[in-house]
Amino acid sequence: MKLTLKKINTLDQLKLFDVAQTRQLEALAAAQNSSERSLMEQAGLAIGQLAMAIKPFATCYWIICGPGNNGGDGLEAAIYLHRQGQKLGVVLWQPNMKRPADSVKALRKVKSLGIGLKSHLDFTRNIQTTDLVIDALLGIGMRHQTAGTKALEADRFSGIQNWIVSAYHSGADVLAVDVPSGLNANTGNFNDPLLQNASIRATHTLQLLNAKPGCFTAHGRDACGTQWLDTLGSEQLQNDAAGIARLNTPPRAAPQHLHASHKGTYGDVAVIGGESFQTRGMGMTGAVDLAASAALHAGAGRVMACYLNDHSPQAHHTEVMLRSFEALQLQQGVVVCGCGGGLAIQKILPKVLQESARLVLDADALNAIAKDPWLQDLVRQRAVQKKSTIMTPHPLEAARLLKIETASVQNDRLHAAHQLASQLHCTVVLKGSGSVISEQGHTSAINFTGNARLATGGTGDVLSGVVGARLAQGLSAFEAACTAVYEHGLAAERAPLSFTLTAGALAQLIRGPQMASW
Repeated sequence: MKLTLKKINTLDQLKLFDVAQTRQLEALAAAQNSSERSLMEQAGLAIGQLAMAIKPFATCYWIICGPGNNGGDGLEAAIYLHRQGQKLGVVLWQPNMKRPADSVKALRKVKSLGIGLKSHLDFTRNIQTTDLVIDALLGIGMRHQTAGTKALEADRFSGIQNWIVSAYHSGADVLAVDVPSGLNANTGNFNDPLLQNASIRATHTLQLLNAKPGCFTAHGRDACGTQWLDTLGSEQLQNDAAGIARLNTPPRAAPQHLHASHKGTYGDVAVIGGESFQTRGMGMTGAVDLAASAALHAGAGRVMACYLNDHSPQAHHTEVMLRSFEALQLQQGVVVCGCGGGLAIQKILPKVLQESARLVLDADALNAIAKDPWLQDLVRQRAVQKKSTIMTPHPLEAARLLKIETASVQNDRLHAAHQLASQLHCTVVLKGSGSVISEQGHTSAINFTGNARLATGGTGDVLSGVVGARLAQGLSAFEAACTAVYEHGLAAERAPLSFTLTAGALAQLIRGPQMASW
């Protein structure tokens, strides 16, 4: 049988399937399975092989099995490890609970081989740091995987949260099967408050059959550790199926820079914002400087700064040209609007929305649009007029635009980004852990570059500048957003650890379309 277990390569354009789609793929894969092994047996083989590969000298492999198919996968892994002569500890949650047919078969095989089973375990006393814990408790099988439902079925699974927490805090490495138990495979959140606050962190996660979006956004990025995938022979089925999302991939090859070119060849970017200190005692001109710097370093041919104040500003980069709002030619180039704009942005926003050919909206421009239905209509009209519009909200700004709570956005980031793109007929970049890029007519992309060093003031302004540069260089709105988000995160990953990564330093680390190759 061909081995299909591999470490997930985030450079691949990997399709992501939600729980409902996974169930459909599972049924098709089972019906078309030509292997001598069932899907559950193949899954157990993959788990056992990976367990021995990541911790070959474990003193004991503890397999914590739930009552569903995830637990059955764990039982099949126990059979494989037993046959390899490994020391095992198999622990069953609620051993008398009804199980699916394949899980029942696996349990019978475990018993026939004389593998000892436990129904209780003192995680602190029994598990050593030299052991490996295999989490096969819940996987994607709980009803809580559907957005909006409760975290756990309290009547059937009361107390299982304590098992999960104990397993992950035992001190041993943890290999999670499909997803860390309790993690919503669709959204990347722990909907149960106890688990949300318990810092559930797997050392490794083996996704079975297909990759799930929740492993790449929100808390999933931290919870899953190093990620692996075994498609269980379903590659062709996945090629023929449409995923709910995909991983964002590196930008396409940079266009050749011809000798017979000039600064206009690489696009114009005008950054509008920067409410002055004198307006409300809250100077935000630095936001314009950061976006302009990022556009420059991303390779835009000409960058203009338009500060919304009554004083004569001085651009912080000598390469940046100053323009009054009245002098801007909005129909030409790309406009990045809203960075540090404050209340001053409201006065000029209608004209920007109506006249700009290609537009990136951020920060206070988004807040103004959220408050005004007329401005929202102007945004929608841009799509009818074939004008490009990209919004780059953080979760709070997205919540204001959608008229919902920030927690609702974070509870299902993929859905929130898709909903906002559909409502306003534009391209949306929902920033955060695993930024989501959505546009009607495109499969949403979840970005896997970046790290916590981006959690500082001004990095969003930098992203807006990079998005503007990519749009100015001729990419479509969706491609410009995907490319910029990838490069923005990559710059943070590759920044030297020897200094604090400020937004200004980040802007200077952007290296143009060819950045993925440095």
